[in-house]
Amino acid sequence: MGASVRTVAIAATDGMLAFELALACEVFGSAPDAVQVPWYDMAICGTRAVQVGRFRLDPDQGLDRLAHAGTVIVPALADIDDVPADLVEAVRAAHHGGARVVSLCTGAFVLAAAGLLDGLRATTHWAHTGQLAARHPRVQVDPDVLYVDNATVLTSAGKAAALDLCLHLVRRDHGSAIANLVARRLVVPPHRAGGQAQYVTTPVPADDGHRLGELLPWILQRLDQPLTVENLARRASLSSRHLTRHFTAVTGTTPLQWLLTQRIRRAQELLETTGDSIDTIAAACGMGTATTLRRHFQRTVGVPPDTYRRTFRS
Repeated sequence: MGASVRTVAIAATDGMLAFELALACEVFGSAPDAVQVPWYDMAICGTRAVQVGRFRLDPDQGLDRLAHAGTVIVPALADIDDVPADLVEAVRAAHHGGARVVSLCTGAFVLAAAGLLDGLRATTHWAHTGQLAARHPRVQVDPDVLYVDNATVLTSAGKAAALDLCLHLVRRDHGSAIANLVARRLVVPPHRAGGQAQYVTTPVPADDGHRLGELLPWILQRLDQPLTVENLARRASLSSRHLTRHFTAVTGTTPLQWLLTQRIRRAQELLETTGDSIDTIAAACGMGTATTLRRHFQRTVGVPPDTYRRTFRS
């Protein structure tokens, strides 16, 4: 990759939606006061003054700047039938030059038109997933996720899911502790529950009146203990079959997969914030042995625990 991923270019053209563009500027434009690491170098890029929602916006630099950025963000388009050709070309050139390209909501139509989503899993606003799939049949459109991370090409679902993806990028670049600080400043959850980091499924509803409202916090307090579906079903006063059905409805995944995800997240926190050995962390998050933790951690996060610690330990 050429430029640092922390060099961020946000594309701006006529017809983009203000919400997604504004939240990207909020996340990448300035760091929370408590953050002591170098933050992103952000620029808004466009060919001229553009109409964004009801506002006129003067970009900092031209679209040609995208080719020199490490991360290119394409906010949502109001009209998916009018995808600007100059933006498509600029995004394609940026990716070919090594940039990490990110779409928010219907910005996915720009990435698809540039050919960057061919053969990949991707998402967009639920109201437009059918159109994305029909228009670009080589794209594996998934309507049931908040975002999809394909390493150098990332897509989000609509509106608030764009913020989920922006926080995910901060987590990738700076670690969970700093992503949590950004989320706290924005008064949002740092990582909505459900699924693995690469394919986050339907979040737990904000209203905890659902059937698992008491069970999920109970599990999180006991990640170091051996837990089975039968244990959880008894705690929830459900059969194992009904528990699985409720878990799928509420979190978008199975009880054991959700439990594994929470254990990996706990391991990430301990790797970032403590000097505990891998064996100690494996026991604390319920993995049993360092070998088991390393296997699941590598498969889920993409790097071994030791490498993750060297990258994100403050």
